[in-house]
Amino acid sequence: MKYNPDLHHRRSIRLQGYDYTQPGAYFITICTANRKCLFGKVVDCQMRLNETGRIVRDEWLQTAALRPGVVLDAFVVMPNHVHGIIVLIDGRGTLQRAPTSTPYAPTSTPCAPTSTPCVPTSTPCAPTVERFGNPISDSIPTIVRLFKSVTTKRINILRGTPGMPVWQRNYYEHIIRNNESLNRVRQYIADNPERWAYDRENPDATNPEKERPWRP
Repeated sequence: MKYNPDLHHRRSIRLQGYDYTQPGAYFITICTANRKCLFGKVVDCQMRLNETGRIVRDEWLQTAALRPGVVLDAFVVMPNHVHGIIVLIDGRGTLQRAPTSTPYAPTSTPCAPTSTPCVPTSTPCAPTVERFGNPISDSIPTIVRLFKSVTTKRINILRGTPGMPVWQRNYYEHIIRNNESLNRVRQYIADNPERWAYDRENPDATNPEKERPWRP
């Protein structure tokens, strides 16, 4: 293979040594390529999805529908990014209390969480990180990669733009380690449309937030 600096010098932003098949709750943020607003608009503090946004929402919901070991908590599709909590309930560790809710019905607004908070009680296992050509079923990296792949394909068919990137190459993740953090993230997701004018991902934000409000 010809040397390509973009392929051969990618640096992972995953937590080194953490097992991303570890049962627990993960806060995921996936942004569009170049922060383009592809999925709709925020009108009167409500997210209004366009057809592209509805594809993203529906495929996010499929994440849990296709995987018995995955439960979705709160999520929202914004104009140029997706926030969501993915809960892994099956693997080599345990949870204090597993979620009991079913996947949420499709909606353009955040889903109100009804599941019991999930807190990992086991220690991380040996590093389990997806590598090129070696997907790890129901791990967070594999789940996100497949979500991005399917949505990109569907969106490009809709737009008639084969091969056009939809998402940024990487994504952001935060391991939710306790119930207090879980509830802060849930509230942040629910408030996201109202905060759009100050959102650091909003290309038109006049005074974007410098700190992440969901952090302590």
